[in-house]
Amino acid sequence: MDGGMDVADLMREIGSAAREAARVLAEASSERKDAALHAAADALWERRDEIAAENARDMEFGREKGLGAAMLDRLLLDEARIRGIADGLRAVAAQADPVGTVMAEWERPNGLHIRRVRTPIGVIGVIYESRPNVTADAGGLCLKSGNAAILRGGSESFHSSRAIHAALAAGLRAAELPETAIQLVPTRDRAAVGAMLTMTDFIDVIVPRGGRGLVERVQAEARVPVFAHLEGIVHIYVDRAAHLSKASRVILNAKTRRPGICGALECLLIDRALLDRKGAPFIAELIEAGVEVRGDATLQELPGVVPASETDWGHEYLDMICAARVVDGVDEAIAHIRRYGSGHTDCIITEDDATAARFFAGLDSAILMRNASTQFADGGEFGMGAEIGIATGKLHARGPVGAEQLTSFKYLVEGDGAVRA
Repeated sequence: MDGGMDVADLMREIGSAAREAARVLAEASSERKDAALHAAADALWERRDEIAAENARDMEFGREKGLGAAMLDRLLLDEARIRGIADGLRAVAAQADPVGTVMAEWERPNGLHIRRVRTPIGVIGVIYESRPNVTADAGGLCLKSGNAAILRGGSESFHSSRAIHAALAAGLRAAELPETAIQLVPTRDRAAVGAMLTMTDFIDVIVPRGGRGLVERVQAEARVPVFAHLEGIVHIYVDRAAHLSKASRVILNAKTRRPGICGALECLLIDRALLDRKGAPFIAELIEAGVEVRGDATLQELPGVVPASETDWGHEYLDMICAARVVDGVDEAIAHIRRYGSGHTDCIITEDDATAARFFAGLDSAILMRNASTQFADGGEFGMGAEIGIATGKLHARGPVGAEQLTSFKYLVEGDGAVRA
């Protein structure tokens, strides 16, 4: 950051450049956008040692700040994860270009031919915490969908994000697209976030990706439209008709694979009828795997379960901790999730089709699952290549936000000298 430029001036400069780049991207061919993505992926892999070294600086900064193990895991970039980021860019390139897709087409008796066609939104601002891979995911998806991106990463991932962004810039140069199509805010100053939230002349939508504090600030202060990404207060309800070994596999994976991601299990609900007939062996398996299970009065009778408090319901731990309680059937499970859930991802484990249908109909989470780990709540796993986040709002984008969700539409109307009577 230029020492002679204040944050407000810096952000206006970034915004103006993004707006100009968005005009170029709106007309860029699929081939050029995909070439930029492939070149960026190649640059990421070629620079993996440099990216790892910058990530080591961030990891040290995170440890000094006292970040927990799960948060440090979110921050870590090893060689396998860098390869995964590069592969994600290639997967985005392999997707069909949503821009120009005809969503609907019809003829009118008045002689008009009307098409509804996907078009870029324009400039997308992404504000995110900790996870440096979001730099590539967000930048790549915005590029694919013809949008310019202004990225503001967290202070913990500052150096990693800069190294990843440099690879994205190299990809844009290689494809002869403006480097300002993907810009990373070059300061840790929190005033940059405040500026982005009010840049209505330059930014068309803001995507916050982080904890409750970040999202609440964005929703409270933003004058720019927001795609909300709230906490992942993820529930799994184990029904009386659950297959126990299937339940064990799903629950253990949902909690322990990566406890620091937003699709990780945070609260386990168990049907009393299942507990009375077959027990809950997955509780012991969670404890054996190192998970602290905070249970209600009934579950506290099981070895190793510690008492839960009222604050454990509706809590996102992002750690090896899980709340658990007993409910009387699917309707009580639904009632609990409606009260304490965040509308992100919730799951039922059951072999009963009618009960599963009741669960799906009774809840309005962005993602509802049956007999599958909630760790699949991810755009890449949904076949989108990558995602900017899981949108929990109800307008425009919901669930994983991929390239298609980063488009709007316009109507193309053609006639042959048609006039209105």
